[in-house]
Amino acid sequence: MPENASETKLVNFAVANGTRRKIINFLGNGDRSTREIEEIVGKSSLNFHLKILKDAGLIELEEEAVKLSEYGRNFLKGKKESNPEEITDFSQAKPIEIASIRQVLPCIADASRLRISANITPPLGRVLKLLVTLFQRSSYSDRKDSLIIQKGEIITTIYGSGKVSIRMVKNENEAKQELERLKSTINEAIAKGEAPAPREKVKVNLMEIYKHLPQTNCGRCGEQGCYSFAIKLMARQAALELCTPLKEPEYVNNQEHLEVLVNYI
Repeated sequence: MPENASETKLVNFAVANGTRRKIINFLGNGDRSTREIEEIVGKSSLNFHLKILKDAGLIELEEEAVKLSEYGRNFLKGKKESNPEEITDFSQAKPIEIASIRQVLPCIADASRLRISANITPPLGRVLKLLVTLFQRSSYSDRKDSLIIQKGEIITTIYGSGKVSIRMVKNENEAKQELERLKSTINEAIAKGEAPAPREKVKVNLMEIYKHLPQTNCGRCGEQGCYSFAIKLMARQAALELCTPLKEPEYVNNQEHLEVLVNYI
């Protein structure tokens, strides 16, 4: 069990990734072989994900066998107890309204564009994760309780608390149009009372991934440069978390674009 801030950080990093959460949930039903886990998450980055989970103290590895550690079992139990119900439709949700825009600031990545904050009322809470199927390119994060939606260069982030952030818009009018589209799409699904069918897989190409990497060729990811790292991402042989420059404020938009894109590889 983590006893200091460094160990807690390792655990938070481990469970921030969807593939690793899938492995933990799979192990919740009993010990598995590496081959069984490979069947549900793929072979290319399996060893990478298992090492991170082991370093975080969530699993134990014995030759070809994988099992949850005592801490891993307690972690999974706590997660299930804190989420006793799974929301499967919109029948309990109420139509939303967009509160007036409350903040307009220049984007960190591009001062010629704006980042704008607003609020959804009532907050969507646990219904938020169902919205991922509504938008062509989007990604839900359990850890942040947020939904990131990509539309061209515009990034919209909705939080379970009701906060909405829109980045890379040209002006306030464009932001208002995006908010109205957002409200209309969500309320239409709520009116139907059920989650929509899963979207068709969106094709992502190598240059689209490369375009949003920092292109500093710093080598901190272990590759010769950003283009090589993009190739590894496309082959699912590397994890986005290895690109540490993305954590710097100037690359916040890049990271959010990539978090969406890698879900479609």
